[in-house]
Formats: sequence, structure tokens, C-alpha cells
Amino acid sequence: MANKVVANAEEAIEGIKSGMTLMLGGFGLCGIPEKCIAALAARPEIKDLTCISNNAGVDDFGLGLLLKNHQIKKMVSSYVGENDEFERQMLSGELEVELTPQGTLAEKCRAGGAGIPAFFTPTGYGTEIAEGKEVREYNGKKYILEESLTSDFAIVKAWKGDTKGNLIFKATARNFNPVMAMAGKVTIAEVEHLVEPGELDPNEIHTPGIYVNRIFEGKNYEKRIEQRTVRSAEG
Repeated sequence: MANKVVANAEEAIEGIKSGMTLMLGGFGLCGIPEKCIAALAARPEIKDLTCISNNAGVDDFGLGLLLKNHQIKKMVSSYVGENDEFERQMLSGELEVELTPQGTLAEKCRAGGAGIPAFFTPTGYGTEIAEGKEVREYNGKKYILEESLTSDFAIVKAWKGDTKGNLIFKATARNFNPVMAMAGKVTIAEVEHLVEPGELDPNEIHTPGIYVNRIFEGKNYEKRIEQRTVRSAEG
């Protein structure tokens, strides 16, 4: 695509169809592509999705919106503890869940984007995670074979981006976003600030534009926090 800039989230998600696999950046509610998720939630006819994400937001925000609409068929995640509807659907058998150790999930995405089909890791050996997977021993230690992940669409959120698709993530909102941006057949980036080429310091770019197919500037981000914890004034 010569021109990567699209007007909004609704235009960015064009081409996403029922039954597709999506990667969605973020950790908790930090760095999630909230505009694209909301746009998908407004299209309830798009369903039977497989979503690869560290977790599934909360009940009324993030991927929790898609769960509420029953648009997700399968979640590939590492943590599910902040979402009551997720728990209900999983226990009732409505939702297929593939729990994956957090570091393994990150590496599965990174490896997929790097063209590496599988890798060995010691994480999960001797647990349910290892069931049905090949085991090898290296230097006296057991490792299990994990297959990499790719997706039809990867949807990420960045702090700044230019019209060529180069992205800068801010602080901990970087999380899963860069590795997922590499692993989508089509990668969508929503950004807080969209600038012209040359305005970003090349030394600060986290994701090169070669990985990004569509980009737009979102407005009025909520940036919710799952649990705000503060100490008392006396403390």
C-alpha cells in the first residue's frame, strides 16, 4: 500500500472477517488498541475470531467488549483474571482458551514475525502446558517444542508514528506491541500522534514502517487502569 494512512479505526479494520486470527497488543489495559477494538465491537457480524493477546481486557473495556458480543471463539492468552465474562464463557465451554506462559507467548509472536516456525523452551516442562508437545534434552535440561504464532491481522497501539508507519511506543505501553506488529499479514497501527516522515528520531524508532500496512491517529484515548492503588495521605 503506497499510502498507509487511513482516516479512522473503522477504515483501518476493513477486511477483517469472521473466522480470522487477530493479534492485539497491550498488557492489561496498558497500550491496547482501544479504538480498533471499539470499531470491531460495533461490527457484531464479525465473529468466530481467534484473538492472541496477553489478556482480554476487563468486562466493559478492551477485548471484554468483543467477549460480551460473543465475537471471540478462541483466546490465546497468558492471563485471564480481570474479566468475569471471560471466566464465565471459559467455564461454560462457550470460549476455547489456550493458556500460554507470558514469556513463551511473547517469544511465539516474535519468532512468528522473524519467520522461525518453532523453538524449544524449558518453560512449562512437567506441567499441563507440555502435554502433547515434543520434548528434548539439552545440557541435562528438558525443553518442550513451542510453535510460533502469526495472524491475519495484527493491531497495535503506539505513542507516535509517521505516515510511513514507523512507530515509537511509550514506556510500558511498549509491551507486546512491537513483537505482534511483526507477525501479522496485515498490521494496523493506531497512534496518539501522527507526524510526517523525518520528524521521528531514527534512533528512537521501535518498529520500522516496513511492518506496518495501515496507520491512523486516534483521538481522546481513555487509557483506563484496571486497579488504581494509592496509599493514604497519612502514609
